Amino acid sequence: MEEANQYVVSEFIFRGLCNSRELQTFLLLPFSMLYLMTVVGNLLVVFLFITDPHLRSPMYFLLANLSFVDFCLSSVTTPKLIIDFLKDNKTISFGGCMSQILCVHFFGGGEMVLLVTMAYDRYVAICKPLRYSSIMDRQKCVWLVLISWVIGFVHAMSQLAMILDLPFCGPRTVDSFFCDIPLVIKLACMDTHTLGILINADSGVLATTCFIILLISYTYILVTVRLHSKNGASKALSTCTAHITVVLLFFGPCIFIYLWPLSITWVDKFLAVFYTVITPLLNPAIYTLRNRDIRNAIKRLISQHMDSKDNF
Repeated sequence: MEEANQYVVSEFIFRGLCNSRELQTFLLLPFSMLYLMTVVGNLLVVFLFITDPHLRSPMYFLLANLSFVDFCLSSVTTPKLIIDFLKDNKTISFGGCMSQILCVHFFGGGEMVLLVTMAYDRYVAICKPLRYSSIMDRQKCVWLVLISWVIGFVHAMSQLAMILDLPFCGPRTVDSFFCDIPLVIKLACMDTHTLGILINADSGVLATTCFIILLISYTYILVTVRLHSKNGASKALSTCTAHITVVLLFFGPCIFIYLWPLSITWVDKFLAVFYTVITPLLNPAIYTLRNRDIRNAIKRLISQHMDSKDNF
């Protein structure tokens, strides 16, 4: 029993974003507000899709799923980060660390595929408008979303399977605010160089493949519409700008983290914050500010609330 236990670490210690106690206290309120806005913004989009009959198109079904994934992705890491601002000893159990890894890659991988699905939806809507209803019917939309969840789950399980049985017997300090695989495997009591390459290749291939497909898809949309309409390029750009912005914000940090050969601590932490905290907040903001249907749905919701309040 004693020999087996030397390979078991019961918990890990986070260094967090910084070492300064004063700076951590200062960051508590901004990050709490960011997370609150993330929760409200994403769940509002989901609520509007469920309650507003004007938002029953496939695009809003996919957008509601994206908002739900963003809410889940942010909730995996941000609440723990906020609580740890108040603590000197930032610990997480071994099981909690593995759960974080599983969930981050589950929701992150699922979102990558979901963004590809949304690009396909825009391709059909812009390039084949007469067949849009028949191609993007409800059954196909459900299957496409289900596929994104399945791919995310398979990706997450493949990542977890590669590290779950690693021997952790010595160092326990993770130089971040959540359990990120490249940092966790450095604590294993064995040479993990080859394993690190495999893990980065797994995540890098998924991210890069999805990103290339998205670039090709939106380029094809713009080129196709430009050939068929004199002002088509500007119209297509107006329609797809929100999607392209979200793609760049999501994939930029992700690809950089897993494909950049050099590791700079403060850069990695900044990108991790951007990926897990900022991007899930920006997605609903970008779609809401640029989408007339969602803005109108919010106005109808407020109007209904005011009417019911007056009747009461």
